[in-house]
Amino acid sequence: MAYFIQVLIDAVALGSLYALVALAIGLVFGVMKLINFAQADYLTVGAYSLVIPTAAATPSMMFGGLPWALMIFCVVLSVTVLALITERVAFRPLRNTDPTTLLISSFAVSYFLQSLIIMFHGGRPKSVSIGAALTRPIDIFGLRVGGVQFLTMTVALLLLIVLVLFLKRTSIGIQLRAAAEDFSMARLLGVAANRVIAIAFAISGILGGVISLLFVIQTGTLDIRMGIMPTVYAFFATVIGGIGSLPGAVLGGYIVGILSVFLQAYLPEEMRPFRDAGVFTIVILILLVRPQGLIVTSAAKERV
Repeated sequence: MAYFIQVLIDAVALGSLYALVALAIGLVFGVMKLINFAQADYLTVGAYSLVIPTAAATPSMMFGGLPWALMIFCVVLSVTVLALITERVAFRPLRNTDPTTLLISSFAVSYFLQSLIIMFHGGRPKSVSIGAALTRPIDIFGLRVGGVQFLTMTVALLLLIVLVLFLKRTSIGIQLRAAAEDFSMARLLGVAANRVIAIAFAISGILGGVISLLFVIQTGTLDIRMGIMPTVYAFFATVIGGIGSLPGAVLGGYIVGILSVFLQAYLPEEMRPFRDAGVFTIVILILLVRPQGLIVTSAAKERV
């Protein structure tokens, strides 16, 4: 029983990360119908902003050498500014083009950011140590929970609460929800397209900065491809949750994270290398039963 509870905690912690990434993807898709694969590189850039560009395997600290509050602010700010710049330069001029063009633009932005990281930091993984104290377990009601897992779940819960309040209690949040449900109708009702899209990208940047910090604390390494798999999983999460649905993106993130951890824990040892294939197989089965996703928006119902 104790092992099951520990696995469940790990699963919820990973699901929390995927839920946040899926929410960032879902927000941008809702207002632009764009799957922004550059979200993976927002995470990577946020992680690499912790260190000074150097060829050393253990680089000097940049933002990572600041006090915690200032470090978090600087990392999140840098990723948010990056997200806003990419929206303004790479996506806004192409907004009225074919969706395929926007998708290709997101891949171009992704490869451009990867090339920048390689140019300044090199292509080899680097080790970095922040939040070492969080690796120690915390005793909660007799159950030893990893500090990193507890931090991840707490941060994810707080961010989700703040986002829910923002989306439901503020004027711009309501406009953003309306745009995510049906962007054309929202524009007809007077929603400012440029402002809403910029806010969606800003939120995706804020989430990307926070998630990059959580990943670095967990892994202690920097790699130019560190954001790819979380973004791929999050993309699947938005699809099974109901693409265009923000609650669906969060639900899908938790489902994918929990499936991933439970398969890793309970598959026979010789089958564990095929965990990802197992997760994607289950995702396909879910879509065969409910191809429109678990939570369907009004706009999606009209398309169906």
